[in-house]
Amino acid sequence: MTVNEEASPICRGKNLSWETVMLFFNYMPKEPMIKDKFNAFVEKNINSWTQTHSQIARQLAFYYEENGICYPRFSHASTLADLFAYMVHWAHNYFIPNPYSPSLKGKSPTSIYSHLVNCINVGIHNYDTALDSIFDIPLSSHDKVRVFLQNYTNIKFDNENISINPNIVDKTLLLKPSDLEAVDAKAYYMYFNNETKASKETAASFLTKRSFQQIYYGAPGTGKSFCIDEVTKDQDVIRTTFHPDTDYSTFVGAYKPTTVEENVMTVIGTKAVPVENPDGSIRKESKIVYEFVQQAFLQAYTKAWEKYAKANDAIPEKQYLVIEEINRGNCAQIFGDLFQLLDRNVEGFSDYPITADADMKRQLQKAFKGFSITKSEAINELYHGRNVCKEVIDGDILLLPNNLYIWATMNTSDQSLFPIDSAFKRRWDWTYRPISDGRKGWQIKVGGNLYDWWGFLAKINDKIGATTNSEDKKLGYFFCKAANDGIISAETFVGKVIFYLWNDVFKDYEFGDSIFDDGNGGKLTFDKFYTVVEGNTKVVEENVVVFFTNLGLQVIEEEIESVTNDISKSGVKIKVNDREVNKYNAIAYTAVEEYVKLNQDKSADDVVRIWNQFVSCNPTSWFIVTEEGRRSLSPRYASYCYEIKCSDGKFVYVNKDGWRRATENTSRDTVQEFIDAVNAKNLAIHIEVVNQ
Repeated sequence: MTVNEEASPICRGKNLSWETVMLFFNYMPKEPMIKDKFNAFVEKNINSWTQTHSQIARQLAFYYEENGICYPRFSHASTLADLFAYMVHWAHNYFIPNPYSPSLKGKSPTSIYSHLVNCINVGIHNYDTALDSIFDIPLSSHDKVRVFLQNYTNIKFDNENISINPNIVDKTLLLKPSDLEAVDAKAYYMYFNNETKASKETAASFLTKRSFQQIYYGAPGTGKSFCIDEVTKDQDVIRTTFHPDTDYSTFVGAYKPTTVEENVMTVIGTKAVPVENPDGSIRKESKIVYEFVQQAFLQAYTKAWEKYAKANDAIPEKQYLVIEEINRGNCAQIFGDLFQLLDRNVEGFSDYPITADADMKRQLQKAFKGFSITKSEAINELYHGRNVCKEVIDGDILLLPNNLYIWATMNTSDQSLFPIDSAFKRRWDWTYRPISDGRKGWQIKVGGNLYDWWGFLAKINDKIGATTNSEDKKLGYFFCKAANDGIISAETFVGKVIFYLWNDVFKDYEFGDSIFDDGNGGKLTFDKFYTVVEGNTKVVEENVVVFFTNLGLQVIEEEIESVTNDISKSGVKIKVNDREVNKYNAIAYTAVEEYVKLNQDKSADDVVRIWNQFVSCNPTSWFIVTEEGRRSLSPRYASYCYEIKCSDGKFVYVNKDGWRRATENTSRDTVQEFIDAVNAKNLAIHIEVVNQ
């Protein structure tokens, strides 16, 4: 069948892999912008954005354009699980034609996923045949469609055939697109707003199904370990950390000396009898014996098969082995012959079992004693009838089951002693963790002033990129963690951040950049950040201020309480839909509260998504969050917000900090910014300022 290159169900360009989704999410603005500014913002990080990539992002319904304004879907920080849940929801409901597939205009809008499921149900299993049967014409971009179906749905591909994966519990709500949504960009965007709890439950199944061996990599502080923790919470996880001294025995297991207490024996005649103490008790003595001790790999391996034995006919529980800092150890030496096990077949079992040595065989026999695998017949069939399940239980072979997941982290800035070879690399899926705003509102306190942590990262990372031409040395949001009050002290900042910049980033470039000028014709060498006072080492905060000034980092105001909050003292009255407000920091939460009253059909998630478009009005980097979002805030902000109950019984929390009028010290009027922004939107919320 000749493919019609014009009849494309999806834009050709980047594959809709998880890496592409994260790229768009991290580098697209989180607030509405004029189209030119929006595109310029993204172009700084994503080449060819205005050509093909922006169309892909719009097909993903990541944003839409209206009257020259671009409106992004994600207006605040999201969890990995929520972002993946959206992609699961999107992939199940993506339809053609749509506003971004003009070649199919005039056809009845049809969900690709739903159509393929119907084909499977009536016995059509060839993928190409099924896809082309949507409109009975040859379609192009079969490969692009296949990528998102494999990544985010329960359609299983075996070469060119498709079927439903029975191991994924799929509860995703399937929608029926209308003719309007097929031609109108805003209606198309809104169509994907109907994400449900079921979509998130399905996404959770996918997140833990999608990769048996996966390495999360990125710059220091990008949340690699946090990402794994989030996906594997409430799961059985065994964690280990690689380092230069890690070897096969410390990763897998080995004989180790242990102390046991035994009876002291003596021989009387021809019999061995215990020696008694004067009080008649049996005398004991400590002895050193050698026992085989399982380490992280073998612990996870035996627990995974134990879960298989306990599952009977049900799907076995997942077992995770998490390796932190995998590139700090010699992987070839550590894994040894286990390397062969990392090749998995389509069902997730090792393609090539390996033979256990005598010591390990005894240990496995002991661990698997009394086990039986109910699904042994199906597993054995994968190996052409070879009874591999019996060999596993007998300890003759090692074979990774499909409920064992080996995930790892890798810090790209580390100068690894043991580079990972390409053969090892290709047996893993790689997930990049870009640098992004953690939206904790953390601040650096130096010389009595506060500086925005994310603002600092944005500026220093630009310098690092320009100097090193590399992403590896940049700093992630969690490189340096704030105290419980959300403040990073000068001591912490210099000891962690300045030391890293001086020792690991700029020393090879002779500190030629002006950010290290000391203001006296010299350089801010690391020793200039410290002094000794009465025998105690102290940070020279004045030099930290010089460093920030060189970088162009501005001081931010410390607290809203330093600005008059009482509206009555300003000679005006402010009303939100005729409801008078007495405090400036009450305007925002009153507006949201009135909106909730008017929109009883909106869930807490809906309210946050809609109102977070105003986050740019507040200098503290956050405006409104759900209960889950509040738990991620620093205590300073978590305790200084206003609680509003939504129609679904859940709460949203609105920031009370950051709302201020213009003063002699700052020209910014965040109150007026918010009022103007809200009044410009069609939310049925009007904020009126009346002069008295």
